[in-house]
Amino acid sequence: MSVHLAVVPRCLVVLLLTALCLVPSARSADNAQEIREHQGQRLAPFDRDYDNSIKGPQKLDPQAYRLKIHGLVDQPQSLTLDQVLALPAVRRVVTMPCVEGWSEVLLYDGVRIMDLLARAGIKPQANNIIFRSADGYSTSLRLDYIRKSDALLGHRINGLALDAKRGFPFQVVAEHQLGYKWAKWVMEIEASDQPYKGYWERRGYPEDAHTDR
Repeated sequence: MSVHLAVVPRCLVVLLLTALCLVPSARSADNAQEIREHQGQRLAPFDRDYDNSIKGPQKLDPQAYRLKIHGLVDQPQSLTLDQVLALPAVRRVVTMPCVEGWSEVLLYDGVRIMDLLARAGIKPQANNIIFRSADGYSTSLRLDYIRKSDALLGHRINGLALDAKRGFPFQVVAEHQLGYKWAKWVMEIEASDQPYKGYWERRGYPEDAHTDR
């Protein structure tokens, strides 16, 4: 049975509002506290109301997850979540610019995409890296961009592990690239020597999504 606010005693309303104000900031499954400022820079919140994915949040089983690295490589890989996380960690504040005109500044923890490609032994002729996601999304980044920008495969935002909405377990972190290059729920990394049109690129978005934002 619903209760109308008008019949709730004033003292109880005050207590309820006070309790809401005391709710702690977001925590991940490992009980980490969200970081909202890093080295004097204010960060956008981990939680957000909107979802711009093509099929909504994807719920992946961390035990069954495998990251496949294939294509123009000497040793194709099928890595568990723990194997990816065992690579050297990088922490970096990055601005993600959206094609819609807004942007958000976030603190990412991740592993270098070049470290993953080195593990697989990328072949000299490879020049384009394709990312495929659990929801069928795909995009690509030029290898020279990945190398020069030290692009990441992120697994934490503001100290919190990615969740189903944010792209668990991994999201491409592509600084100075528009948001449609920041693939979530990454399942495959393919090294290629051919141009590639991903989900939005096939719908008219440019393959070169570089921006100064």
